[in-house]
Amino acid sequence: MNSTPAIAPRPSAPLTFDVLIVGSGLAGLSAALLLSTDKKVAVITKRAVSEGSSGWAQGGIAAVWSKDDSFEAHVDDTLIAGAGLCDLAATRFVVENAPRAIAWLQTMGVPFSEEDGHLHLTREGGHSARRIVHVTDATGAAVQRTLIERVQQTPNITLFEDHTLVDLITGNKLGLPEQRCLGLYALDEATDEVLTFQAPQTILATGGAGKVYLYTTNPDTATGDGIAAAWRAGCRVQNMEFIQFHPTCLYHPHAKSFLISEAVRGEGGRLLLPDGTRFMPHHDARAELAPRDVVARAIDFEMKKGGFDCVYLDISHQPLSFLQEHFPNIYARCLELGIDISKQPIPVVPAAHYTCGGVLADLHGRTDLAGLYAIGETACSGLHGANRLASNSLVECMVFAQATTQDILHACNDPATTLPEWDDSRVSDADETVVISHNWDELRRFMWDYVGIVRTNKRLDRAAHRIAMLQGEIQEFYAHFHVTRDLLELRNLVQVADLIVRSAQARHESRGLHFSRDFPAMLETALPTILKPGP
Repeated sequence: MNSTPAIAPRPSAPLTFDVLIVGSGLAGLSAALLLSTDKKVAVITKRAVSEGSSGWAQGGIAAVWSKDDSFEAHVDDTLIAGAGLCDLAATRFVVENAPRAIAWLQTMGVPFSEEDGHLHLTREGGHSARRIVHVTDATGAAVQRTLIERVQQTPNITLFEDHTLVDLITGNKLGLPEQRCLGLYALDEATDEVLTFQAPQTILATGGAGKVYLYTTNPDTATGDGIAAAWRAGCRVQNMEFIQFHPTCLYHPHAKSFLISEAVRGEGGRLLLPDGTRFMPHHDARAELAPRDVVARAIDFEMKKGGFDCVYLDISHQPLSFLQEHFPNIYARCLELGIDISKQPIPVVPAAHYTCGGVLADLHGRTDLAGLYAIGETACSGLHGANRLASNSLVECMVFAQATTQDILHACNDPATTLPEWDDSRVSDADETVVISHNWDELRRFMWDYVGIVRTNKRLDRAAHRIAMLQGEIQEFYAHFHVTRDLLELRNLVQVADLIVRSAQARHESRGLHFSRDFPAMLETALPTILKPGP
């Protein structure tokens, strides 16, 4: 496995590459492979290369593939889900390039599900046609396995696993006249040293920030690292108030973050109250096929109204053979927990799922900082607007990985500047870490209670007050002690929580994923929320 350089350099010597990619999900690995024919690439990931959010994606990849479908229909469905806030140019760009992205994955060897010799297409909530290309109910895992194998066989790509991003290195931090990204610092957990990485181009593909909430479908790695680092480096962020809560996360004490795919509802699954009453038709004419924000709010409403711990998703009317063929992983996992989905409904609750906002980026993935790109869930391309349409996330990763790499391949690289090593000569080892674990738990709980599916001004004010206190405590800890992965993740989560709350406070309406009891109406004009770092 090509996981580390052949000879470990001294920590004081910058590790020099043509391109640095932070994150090993679909966006990051795709970009690495696309660049590797011409560039020396480092993929920096804070845990094992396989532990990102992409591998957890069950449903699939949305693309117009059938003669009964059209680009216009996919665009329209995306715009409707985005509640008027999608950028039309970005939406068209992604939709029209989606089939090419699928074709590239086929050349990589991804074993997409087929039927009668053609790609099998399923349908999910918010889509007007069957256009979800998938690998049974574990698309993300299959794609990740395929790309990881390719990356490990590519000599121009070096993987740095268990390396956590500390901060970006910019020209202004070094007193240089031009403001651009020159590289980054990353903590090597094997040696407990902070290494210096240098490159003319850096891509942030670190995923979202679901771990800022108590209940999430995201893996433990989703701590908003790229968003926070870009903000600290001077980049604007957009639409951070729009956090998508997936309606159906398995409710079970031993099922951590297990998602019940949107496709279950797409294949006829019905949501029921504990007494067996179906409730979605009372909330929306599209019933179970309504967009995720509508379904999540409906479930939240019914749970609070009835005092229920969960609701139920019933797909038992489908034959056992159908369930085992289309949802083998969901069927097997539920059965392990004593739930036979062919005979009984699945207990589900909403959970934080996707960060629709992020680092403001253009159609080439370029941020406000020269030499710095953001793609995938880390970025806000304008595609998702106020709510992401199901299965538009993986295709966004693919399309922008291709667009960004093309921009990098044609970019003129500036002369290299020797970067300084990380200076921790004035800090010591922490005598105790209880402040980190306590603040982590407190942050996630009050974000769930105060900045969740339904919000109020008072709740947001309370969250902002607590965040300000936590920021002070964490910054003091960061300034005096050696960095650890837990400290870095907490620092990033608190920063992202601040951006979410500030964005929510700035939106005086209810739109898409942001629902405020104090501003229940939707304004006539849809405007993005853009935050800019201040002095």
